This record gives sequence, C-alpha cells and structure tokens, in this order.
Amino acid sequence: MKKVGILSDTHCTLIPQLFHFFKDVDELWHAGDIGSIETADALAAFKPLRAVHGNIDDHIVRMQYPESLFFHVEDVNVYMTHIGGYPGHYMPEVKHILQQKKPDLYICGHSHILKVIYDKQLNLLHVNPGAAGQSGFHKQITFIRMAIDGKTFKDMEIFQIDRHKVI
Repeated sequence: MKKVGILSDTHCTLIPQLFHFFKDVDELWHAGDIGSIETADALAAFKPLRAVHGNIDDHIVRMQYPESLFFHVEDVNVYMTHIGGYPGHYMPEVKHILQQKKPDLYICGHSHILKVIYDKQLNLLHVNPGAAGQSGFHKQITFIRMAIDGKTFKDMEIFQIDRHKVI
C-alpha cells in the first residue's frame, strides 16, 4: 500500500498546514504551477516528489520537471499533467493520450477547482486537487491524500481552508 499526497498550483506558497496534513504520506505528487525551484526543493526535502511543470513555471522548473508524467504505483497506471480538463471536457490531445495509454488514475491541476470524478467512459479516476497556494481566484486552498492498495483507491481525504484565514 502506498499513501500519496496530491497537490497543484502552489504558486511559490507552501502553507504550514500542508506539512502537517502530508506528514504520513509516502510520496507527494504535484500537478504543476509549482512556482519556483525553491518550492519544489522544499517539497522534495520533505517527501519524495513526483511533479510536472505548469504554465506559470519558469525554465528552471521546466528543466527539472516534465510537462507530463506516466508512472506505475502498486497496480495502478498514473498519468499526470498540468492542463488537461476533466471527464466530458478533456483537451483533445489529453483525451487522445487517455484513450491510447489507458491510465487508471489521471491527475491534473490548472483550474484551481477541486474535482474527483470517476470517468466511466474511460474507466479511470480523475483527480484535480484544486489549488494549494494563495495566488489565484480560488477562495479555498485544497489538496488531497489517499492510499493506493493494489488497484484500489481508498481513504481519500481532502484538506480545505479559506485562503484568507491562512496564517
């Protein structure tokens, strides 16, 4: 069993609650718009980090983290990218990749809107953890932790706080 923390859109901000919420996970997965290499380095110093770059990330972050990642955890194939859409509204190139690669779990960010949707048509779990940072239009800071046991996703928990109440 692997416990993972999923976040996106930190935009250079790591709130203190993030470290407490993710203290027991095995890995962190960041779906882009990290904000700076220092932010990525702080996350990687805390837990093993898998990450993709987003549209606001500079050339330094882009050199370290790819646009998309495909990886295998437990018995689950994972595809992670920053911009891609959600079930019924995927970007055409992402939909093509999802149809060809057939991941079990598809993770993206960008929208700053938390979504967890099972896509029956493509037989995958779509996860957008929302925005973990304070920059943007969102009112809530959100991120997710869950366990993957074989092919089973379980114990999913969402962290949510009004972004104006963060100390």
